[in-house]
Amino acid sequence: MEKHELRAATSLAAVFSVRMLGLFMVYPVFAAFARHLSGATAYRIGLALGIYGLSQGMLQMPFGVLSDRVGRKVMIVLGLLVFALGSAVAASSNTIEGMILGRLLQGAGAVGSVILALVADLTSEKNRTQAMALVGMSIGFSFLVAIVTGPAVAGWIGVAGIFWLMAALALVGIAITLFVVPAPPRPHVHPEAETIPGLVGATLRNPQLLRLDFGIFALHAMLTASFLVVPGLLRGTLAVGSRDQWYVYLPVLVVSIAVMVPAIIVAERHRRMKAVVIGAVAALAMSQLMLASAGDDAYVLVAALVVFFAGFNIMEASLPSLVTKTAPSGSRGTATGIYSSSQFLGIFAGGVVGGWVHQAVGTAAVFFFAAALAVVWLLVAATMRDPALGYAGGSVPVTARRSPLS
Repeated sequence: MEKHELRAATSLAAVFSVRMLGLFMVYPVFAAFARHLSGATAYRIGLALGIYGLSQGMLQMPFGVLSDRVGRKVMIVLGLLVFALGSAVAASSNTIEGMILGRLLQGAGAVGSVILALVADLTSEKNRTQAMALVGMSIGFSFLVAIVTGPAVAGWIGVAGIFWLMAALALVGIAITLFVVPAPPRPHVHPEAETIPGLVGATLRNPQLLRLDFGIFALHAMLTASFLVVPGLLRGTLAVGSRDQWYVYLPVLVVSIAVMVPAIIVAERHRRMKAVVIGAVAALAMSQLMLASAGDDAYVLVAALVVFFAGFNIMEASLPSLVTKTAPSGSRGTATGIYSSSQFLGIFAGGVVGGWVHQAVGTAAVFFFAAALAVVWLLVAATMRDPALGYAGGSVPVTARRSPLS
């Protein structure tokens, strides 16, 4: 990449990362914290954790389309201000209703699609994939760091402090956007990097892409539902308080990454992607059944977490690549946008259904729900076209690529 392109990619990756870091930090400690809020029930806790995904998923496309008209930086700053406001509301809330409102506002700052569109504006076509990969890696790194450090940071400044940290990080993101990110040219529509409203219908009718959309939906529904009850298991089985649980997450994630790397190498270099995907989804299903039956067995509990995060990391790394390879030329941005919205809606579904199941039936039932979701996903994945055989996606006619705003 050219120097100005590297600056653009790294600074926008930093904006993405500072926003996601605090969001991921909350996951391991939220359920234990929220149960002390006035009016809290298991269902409402799940709703509070997941509702961020509802507003995020619904507003991704409108933010992107508006940025074509009013400018990328304007929409990024606006979104980060809304996110900061939601973080402050959540930090100040003593009731579960206030927390739900704060999380809803956090999700309403849906700037992800705008950041990716700005990356496309500031990079040449030949370097755009590399720049997008840099942003993607920063998100993955934020997730791993946040899951490990979240409990420790909560022990230091409290969960309310994490929400105040999110607000502060949003302001840092605004400063990076205004003073570090290069000045963009006039916004252009990039069919390979942003959602084109006119292509949404055709993309939703693509059965191969729908399989991948369901996959990311199921993956994040399982993650969100699991984090409603896993911290309680760690407290009960390992006698580890929520603020010390990073001792468990750190080695679990290290081992899971050690499993993920060779799996991705086999999938990509040896053209065994479908086999690796099916194996990872089967591992996710097995991990949920292990968690449901772990009881007081610490070894089964830790082994189940290793299996879960290994499967999760493999799919988190593989699915975006499969989307870009599967989507027809000219509609990759639209396919990626729908995929991203599916992920956030999965967060919402996992929180709401997981919380309801936890309240109505109990802890083990949450894992059985996640296992059932994984089994459905396994059946869906088994019918996917083998990527090694290639895709007959073709390309989108030039006339179909135009944005309604162009």
